[in-house]
Amino acid sequence: MLLSAFRETAVSIPLRPHRHSDNDGELRTYIGYRVQHNHARGPFKGGLRFHPSVNLGEIRALAQLMTWKTALVDIPFGGAKGGIAVDTTQLSAHALEILTKRFVQKMAPVLGMHQDIPAPDIGTNPQVMAWMLEEYSKSHGYTPGIVTGKPLELGGSAGRLEATGHGVVAYLAGKAAQDIHLPVKDASVVIQGFGNVGFHTAQHLVTMGAKITALSDARGGVRCETGIDIAQAQRHVADSGWLEGLPGTESLSNAELLELPCDILIPAAVEGTINCDNSEAIQARLVVEAANIPVTHLADTTLRERGITVVPDLLANVGGVLVSYYEWVQNLQEFPWEYDTVIQRLERRLGRVYTQVRDLAQQRGVDLRTAAYEVAIGRVNRAIDLRGF
Repeated sequence: MLLSAFRETAVSIPLRPHRHSDNDGELRTYIGYRVQHNHARGPFKGGLRFHPSVNLGEIRALAQLMTWKTALVDIPFGGAKGGIAVDTTQLSAHALEILTKRFVQKMAPVLGMHQDIPAPDIGTNPQVMAWMLEEYSKSHGYTPGIVTGKPLELGGSAGRLEATGHGVVAYLAGKAAQDIHLPVKDASVVIQGFGNVGFHTAQHLVTMGAKITALSDARGGVRCETGIDIAQAQRHVADSGWLEGLPGTESLSNAELLELPCDILIPAAVEGTINCDNSEAIQARLVVEAANIPVTHLADTTLRERGITVVPDLLANVGGVLVSYYEWVQNLQEFPWEYDTVIQRLERRLGRVYTQVRDLAQQRGVDLRTAAYEVAIGRVNRAIDLRGF
């Protein structure tokens, strides 16, 4: 029961990618998915990604992971995930809006603020969530709680944008480093991925005294042994679209970046980037999974055997769903919280969760991933027993 999904929905969405009128361009069909894995502990919750690689198998795995994440941080949600197989760089802004709204039209029967609440993921952002809110509200009345990760002006939460990056750093990378006697101050850090999560992770690590020696995006990486200026990198990406050519850095591939010598390696991009092909070459002391499933099962075993500590995605990047829950609560209350309130509650909850997982791992003599899954699956299983499914 815990391995299979409660519901899987696929829809086809006809669209003209460069449409400016009903007759512009070639008509194409895009496939969208929503997999609702388990709702024993509350409404389904999970992100929506727009990416060419999206497929049903990937969405199934991520939906199940969301069930364990929400259970691990003990919030009243289940797990879901959605996506559309699309290259958004090939769509006009107007076509992207139409694609989003048509997805909501077709998925509306399985969505709802007490049924299934999407959020941003790869290729989506607060603007996409705003379009989803608008489309859903046309037939259901204004319902800000239908999505999280919205713009502040439409009921979004202060602190939501940086929640995952802040959570990766403030209470997880820092605490895990402390446990292996690795000072974060002056630690060398390599981050694969410079989107929302990667940027905020880098920004917070720098405030803690760490040195970001390499960064990458989809096109490739940049390296600087003395440390990369994150504000300068952000401006460069805003101007050029890519990290490539960042002044004061040398270029390298994403594959080369992962194998650089460093204290902390943070994969914050896509799945399976650390695998059997490169796990023996990883030179970090600590790997923090900011992305979902960035380390394959066999690679995880290899890293563990080599004495490299891994903070699993289930634990490391849960800050996003935690603040999504806080946003949903604020929408229900119709009362926004101050930024400091959100961050303080985020850090307190993450601190308790990390301590619980670490202590269980030490008691059982297992790694952090195994301990995290034991806590999460136990909570879901208990909820199922109590409800009598």
